[in-house]
Amino acid sequence: MGILSRFGDIISANINELLDKAENPAKMVDQYLREMMEDLAEVKKETASVMAEESRTKRLVDENSKEVVKYEELAKRALLAGNEGDARILLTKKQELENNGAALQTAYAAAHENALRMRQLHDKLVNDIAALNNRKAAIKAKVAVAKTQEKVNQISSAGEKAKVAMGAFDRMEAKANKMLDEANAMADLSDTADSATALEEKYRDSATNASVDVELAELKAKLGLE
Repeated sequence: MGILSRFGDIISANINELLDKAENPAKMVDQYLREMMEDLAEVKKETASVMAEESRTKRLVDENSKEVVKYEELAKRALLAGNEGDARILLTKKQELENNGAALQTAYAAAHENALRMRQLHDKLVNDIAALNNRKAAIKAKVAVAKTQEKVNQISSAGEKAKVAMGAFDRMEAKANKMLDEANAMADLSDTADSATALEEKYRDSATNASVDVELAELKAKLGLE
């Protein structure tokens, strides 16, 4: 799957590992926060990379649009100079650029969507870490109380502590599953966009020559050369 799915796997794996080690909730909270900070650093790095790809594809779209305008102007000059053959060549190049521009626009749209989702994932992790930091003191205080009660009734308090810990991690795992589902859905959308682009490239060249003749005639009529 894609980048988002991979990060969902990372987070899910971290939660499962912590569930296996959840003997001391106070230590578990610190360890879980350390794991999330490591994930955040990786997400931040990948988010920057995806955003750079978005900028690169947008630049390619803009440069292609400028080239289309340039070749149309050159075709006009060629016709005005009486060089219809040159105008035809220049219009053919213009249409090639327009066809390429459609593919570039599709790539940019996918890159933009990826960047948006990565920023959302980054922001969600930041918010989750902040929320857990705010709850850390309360969790540790509860653990201290649990240890005091354990001296009175060790077996009973141990059972309650396990119940609280497992309940907390059930909620964590549910949140991680939601993140993973959203990431997989985004990856499927990206795969669909890639398939559409491949089909567009397969069929787009079939009418190139005819469309050049049509545009050439329209341009000559516009310039009063017929």
